[in-house]
Amino acid sequence: MLQNPPAEPGMSLDEIDTPALVVDLDAFEYNLNFMAAQAAAAGVKLRPHAKTHKSPVIALMQMARGAVGQCVQKVAEAEILAWGGVKDILVSNEVVSPRKLARLAALAHIAKISVCVDNATIVPAIEAAARASGANLNVLVEIEVGAERCGIAAGQSVITIAQAIAASPHLTFGGLQAYHGRAQHQRTPQERAQSIAQATEITASVVSDLAAVGLNCPIVGGAGTGTFALEAGSGVFTELQVGSYIFMDADYGRNTPPPPFQNALFVLASVMSAPTPDRAVVDAGLKAVAVDSGLPVVWNRPGVTYSGASDEHGTLSLEPGTPLLALDERVLLIPGHCDPTVDRYDWYVGVRNNRVERVWPVAARGAMG
Repeated sequence: MLQNPPAEPGMSLDEIDTPALVVDLDAFEYNLNFMAAQAAAAGVKLRPHAKTHKSPVIALMQMARGAVGQCVQKVAEAEILAWGGVKDILVSNEVVSPRKLARLAALAHIAKISVCVDNATIVPAIEAAARASGANLNVLVEIEVGAERCGIAAGQSVITIAQAIAASPHLTFGGLQAYHGRAQHQRTPQERAQSIAQATEITASVVSDLAAVGLNCPIVGGAGTGTFALEAGSGVFTELQVGSYIFMDADYGRNTPPPPFQNALFVLASVMSAPTPDRAVVDAGLKAVAVDSGLPVVWNRPGVTYSGASDEHGTLSLEPGTPLLALDERVLLIPGHCDPTVDRYDWYVGVRNNRVERVWPVAARGAMG
């Protein structure tokens, strides 16, 4: 059930009901503008990943700054973005269910829809869905470049799939999906550079193999917030699929150096108990913030650490001499992982100079199908 908004424009930060998902609008807009400028300077296209923000509102902000479209991971996310006015959407993932393929093909009547495949046996099912809908789908082959997730190894199988796509009346061969997710959080620049160099070499070889049989790759997509500069400068990748850059999170902050963006996303919590001088408890626990990539970091509170979480409680540990926290005092938390944290909330609360400026929905929250 959609929850009531936790705030209204004009409220102060301290008036927001908690826990709440707060966006620092100055930092957020800086991130939007910086990435757009980086892509333009490198001469590559920007196709941000909406699995991070799950919002047509944010998608259109990105496209107003030059992004060519959006990536999503789920058909349900594609539906919400298309209905929200996004006209070019890549499902950077495999879709194999006939029902989901039918839904995807139906969207192709209101937006350009692309999808990935890594198995030749699925191409006829995608063609059947497109034919039944009277639509055309753009189809990319996903290749394995080091992530060890989806994707087929470079070689003849890639050519076979691409040729099957190109020969299908209602499908268009769109290029390659070559995302190296594991590289994004490798901590040193040397590790990241080595991983992306290997991914680029593999991808370039596949592009060359396809060109040799007369197939060009309009899209060679990949890159993430941790490595985008490497793919942008590779001369091989044509689109950047960055997502977390708009918000950042504590885990990206552990990279050396961290990506060149500002922390813009916070969980606002309230102190609900202060039982001892060295411990306080806030109302943001496991249900309020994702901890798969580590506990959140307390923002601008020297000596205060988020040290533990249960369902509804977050424990703050205070170093000796740290000023005590008052009951109902607000605390900002940087999530360890922004994407699943966003998916816990119905609303973004946009704040500037400690005042609520706008509230907009996380429209694709829970869109898993």
